[in-house]
Amino acid sequence: MSQGGASYRAAGVDYEALDSGKRLAIAKALSTSSLLTARGGRALDASRGEPAFVFELGGQTLAFVVEGLGTKSVVARQVLESQGIDRFADVAYDTVAAILNDLCCVGALPLVVNAYFATGASEWYLQRERAASLLEGWRRACADAGCVWGGGESPSLPGLLDERDIELAGAAVGAVPEGHEPILGERLSPGDEIVLVSSSGLHANGASLARLVAGRLADGYATRLPGGGTLGEALLEPSIMYVPLVAALIEAAVPLTYISHVTGHGLLKLMRPPRPLTYRIERLPDVPPVLSYLVAEAGLDAPAAYSTFNMGAGYALYGAPGSGARMVEIAERLGLSAMVAGRVEEGPRQVILEPVGVRFAGTELELSAPEP
Repeated sequence: MSQGGASYRAAGVDYEALDSGKRLAIAKALSTSSLLTARGGRALDASRGEPAFVFELGGQTLAFVVEGLGTKSVVARQVLESQGIDRFADVAYDTVAAILNDLCCVGALPLVVNAYFATGASEWYLQRERAASLLEGWRRACADAGCVWGGGESPSLPGLLDERDIELAGAAVGAVPEGHEPILGERLSPGDEIVLVSSSGLHANGASLARLVAGRLADGYATRLPGGGTLGEALLEPSIMYVPLVAALIEAAVPLTYISHVTGHGLLKLMRPPRPLTYRIERLPDVPPVLSYLVAEAGLDAPAAYSTFNMGAGYALYGAPGSGARMVEIAERLGLSAMVAGRVEEGPRQVILEPVGVRFAGTELELSAPEP
């Protein structure tokens, strides 16, 4: 996947192994679907393998998701230690954004989010300014998303986690607005337009590789980037919260047929729907300077870069023919950068990134639920 240098596998993240485990988990989870009927609900098995699980209960369509930040909190700790810059509010915000951006992919808007803060030692909270920063970042993210912070769990796990670090994760429940159906890709069709909404930088994936790169640099996270600023500060630029965008699109009755949160797997995620369709991308957003720098330092070729990082595309919106311009208009009204980047076509399951000459075949990403 790379031309020398570092790869995501070398950084300790092997998506092939992870996806194998996910497929097995989905198969086991399917065997429990009928149990929900005893509580008066119904599992929507078409949501298995999607970013959030969808179910019906009491006349409402609800969605549930669990998500974690990964190792980006380690970057925040190392930047604080080496540069004296506290960015824990930003990694807390990143975590909530990672959770809720996934939730919105199925057309649900968040109601409640709960936190999971695990530390290697309870003394982590004795650095009160750092702890206060973390909590304020989480609160601010919930406010931006328009949902309640319900509570959470904060275990101390000595021997499992480094005593210097904190693992950030959480869960959320949301509801599909009344009069709308969940967005599960069932209406995705050839001719649909694909809109890419820009990212702010690293977002919540690729941090393990970024840490590997930083560890090889003489100045580490204090390394100055060509455009100004340091590597550490650029890596910790907070993720974009796409919840207000999805809410505005639903309110405007834009005919969305699918939504993909571009996280792990990079732009391979454009073909997350388990459909024999081709996703042709004719335009790509500008690559954030910090991602260009990481790609160069890690020696990644284009296929590796675009299947590791978001490369400037944080969210992908799919809509019926003619809806792309409206989606871009609504995104820009909210201060986001977006473009009609491509379209869905008849053909084998693949992503074609024309501007960089990259093609991903369908066998490289398969997270759909197996046939019952």
